[in-house]
Amino acid sequence: MKNTITSSEIKTLVEVTKADNRIKKAELLPHPDSRLDSYLMKIHPLSDEGIPYRDLTNLETKKESLRQLIDTLNVTKNTRYQRTIEDTYCNVYSFDYCYFSKVYLPTIWWTEEALQRVLNGEEVEPIFGETVDNIYSSAIHDWFLTWGASFGWKRMTDLDEIQNKVNNEGGVGIICAKRRKVGLSGHIVPIVPETKTKKAFRENGVVKYPLQSQAGKINYNYFARARKDWWNHERYSSHVFYYHE
Repeated sequence: MKNTITSSEIKTLVEVTKADNRIKKAELLPHPDSRLDSYLMKIHPLSDEGIPYRDLTNLETKKESLRQLIDTLNVTKNTRYQRTIEDTYCNVYSFDYCYFSKVYLPTIWWTEEALQRVLNGEEVEPIFGETVDNIYSSAIHDWFLTWGASFGWKRMTDLDEIQNKVNNEGGVGIICAKRRKVGLSGHIVPIVPETKTKKAFRENGVVKYPLQSQAGKINYNYFARARKDWWNHERYSSHVFYYHE
């Protein structure tokens, strides 16, 4: 078994689905300016005190802590997630949701050179602009296909099954779509547990539009039918569904 991986080999990994224990997280430490009331330092985990982590004790604590997390992040109000002239922040919100759910989703990722070093067994420090750089939703789509399994993500195809697993296991679901036109933003959205008042949209008892939470052109703490099956819009060339316990 060889110990090195070449640049050309990295580019062919898009359809790899098995876990690779050589890969490591690319993650920065929280920064004092990375706050819910700030536009700054979106590449860092939030430093705000009092944001609840997912409580893994049992199903009810998982679901209740996720509900509290959505309420606290409050994507419809907090500055961190509001669209600007330049951009929207679906990837930042999805990163924050996963971070406090104790699930890894990147908001930065290894540069090509650093990735080769990591896979070759070197210890590489995440330094923005040197060994790591931003990763946006279209690239996260490909990241899931290549590296998702290495971080516990399971690819799925049935939205009804994902919603039921999120409801019955207190896990994290994701829909991620890749933009057809290179350079334009894709989209990424968490699938979240249903509550007494917030429900997925069903037809004949089967989930057609899961309960989601998003930052984007319009921010929603919860939505289901409002954007219908947005992932099938012609602007996207591909989409993936993933679940993490």
